[in-house]
Amino acid sequence: MVSERNNKKHYQCPVEATLDVIGGKWKPLILWQLRAEKLRFSGLRQNMQGISPKMLTKQLRELEADGLVFREVYPEIPPRVEYSLTEFGKTVIPVLEALCEWGNGYLGRECILGKNEEAKTSERLSQ
Repeated sequence: MVSERNNKKHYQCPVEATLDVIGGKWKPLILWQLRAEKLRFSGLRQNMQGISPKMLTKQLRELEADGLVFREVYPEIPPRVEYSLTEFGKTVIPVLEALCEWGNGYLGRECILGKNEEAKTSERLSQ
């Protein structure tokens, strides 16, 4: 599926296309938040420290244009809008889970490397 946003791009490989659609600082976090439940804009903001309303709106619009996120507007006053993953959007969950698993391994490795460096430093200082 190529969205209107990406239909003029020519990707060198599927990884490039994937990262264009789900990459960046915020998109993976938005998708991760929506994996289990529908959320309103305010719920997404509360779960994602540091994102501005303008940036969240931009990222949600791009994910919607790419067919990963569905925006449902309820005919109520005041208006209520909820975001959820589309069926196509749900296909990215295993990718995010794999990234999470890799990240946990990386963080564990960094912890081990950091402890080794600390041990070497204290060994040098004690000599």
